[in-house]
Amino acid sequence: MKDDLSPLMRSDWRYVDKNSLEDFSRSDWQLLLSQRQAYYREQQAKQVLRMLADSEHDPTFGYRINNYRHCLQSATLALRDGLDEEDIVVCLLHDVGFITCPDSHGEFAAALLGSYVSERNHWMLQRHALFQDAHSPHHPLADPKASERWRGHPHFEWAATFVERYDQAAIDPHGECAPLSHFEPMVMRLFARVPRPRPID
Repeated sequence: MKDDLSPLMRSDWRYVDKNSLEDFSRSDWQLLLSQRQAYYREQQAKQVLRMLADSEHDPTFGYRINNYRHCLQSATLALRDGLDEEDIVVCLLHDVGFITCPDSHGEFAAALLGSYVSERNHWMLQRHALFQDAHSPHHPLADPKASERWRGHPHFEWAATFVERYDQAAIDPHGECAPLSHFEPMVMRLFARVPRPRPID
């Protein structure tokens, strides 16, 4: 029944009226591809922002602020320090997968942002959790020297600076947090970039 269908984003778009991918014709795939790019351009940033916004009232397991406020505080510190817009958005979204992908949240953020950010930020996002170990000397599972294997890498200093100034220090319940609305235009502009092929490590 027509009422069972999810709405199309645009009134002039068409459904592929088949229930199995195996039944899609070449013209069906061409239709989807033609609509998909416009859909991503309009929806990707909105859905990323919604993913973060939905965590605003989440509880914490012991940190004095939740992950939502941590992300806002990180981005606010970067904004205050005059970092460029890409770096600010990276700060905002670096831990967007912290709860849903706890053991690989750096890779999650790198996969999410990798097509839109510099190699420097992609590299840092992949490894920032290990760089944080240097700031957790009493953590029973941390290796304070974990990041040393990359010393000398062109992006080592940025990863170390990011973690020191915008990650491990962004857990202050009295710290400044600009509202998410302040960063929304930056996120929209980042995802409006023409995506580049993801870096290969």
